Amino acid sequence: MTNTKQIIALGFFDGVHLGHQALLRECCRLADALGCGTGAITFEKHPQSLFQSTPPMLISTIQDRKQLLKAYGMAHITVLPVTEDVMSTPWERFLERLLELGGAGFVCGGDFRFGHRGEGNAALLAEFCRERGLPCVIVPEQTVDGIRVSSTYIRRQLETGDMATAVKFLGHPHILTGRVVHGKQLGRRLGIPTANLRLPDGLAVPKFGVYACRALVDGAAYPAVTNIGTRPTVEGRGITVEPWILDYSGDLYDWEITLEFHRFLRPERKFDSLDTLKTQIHHDAEETRKLFA
Repeated sequence: MTNTKQIIALGFFDGVHLGHQALLRECCRLADALGCGTGAITFEKHPQSLFQSTPPMLISTIQDRKQLLKAYGMAHITVLPVTEDVMSTPWERFLERLLELGGAGFVCGGDFRFGHRGEGNAALLAEFCRERGLPCVIVPEQTVDGIRVSSTYIRRQLETGDMATAVKFLGHPHILTGRVVHGKQLGRRLGIPTANLRLPDGLAVPKFGVYACRALVDGAAYPAVTNIGTRPTVEGRGITVEPWILDYSGDLYDWEITLEFHRFLRPERKFDSLDTLKTQIHHDAEETRKLFA
């Protein structure tokens, strides 16, 4: 954080979904009314990772989370480490530290917990701010079609292949940013040159299959047919993310690209031959072009 006076949005913000966006809008509105900056507090990894051997899988990497927070108006983003020292901080001391670093008010969701053992909550935050004459907004939960918007619900849609619903509740495409690594170059031999991205550890894996995506490369956007899975037709090993970036030519090795996932096209399956696989991928490309036409 900086010493600039800020209205601070509190949360973990995994996925930066519609519920988070309602909170961020309030942060921007309050900051604008008071002539302050905007700031968000998040954590480098899931806070439960300190206490659980298998913490919840995440929707977005810290890199993508920060980019989304910036896109929704957060000028300053502070990423706190998940350590015994940080997580055992008494809730009042946690808030006092934020005030010392320029905090001038707070916004959080009604279910937000913070401080040692999660003893801090929205009601205590509101009382803390009242006693100090600070602005505070508690944002109620958001729903879509009567369903509560939550990272848990969205994660379940990703894992079952319902990308359309995941995108609806996210309020933006599901995104993944990664560096292109070397593969076996089988796609290039088929005339379908794919980029290969490693799926980061701890990230929720969308259902294995083919997706209609947009690839953001060096500031330009291209339609992309993306396979997530183990490539059973060629007896692949390990989970890979392989976009065929349509209308792009060039060497992408070591480039960082962002994939926007919009729609699930079909499950991954083993084909009888490489020619059959190639025909299907070209059909997938046609479907992807239609989506973005």
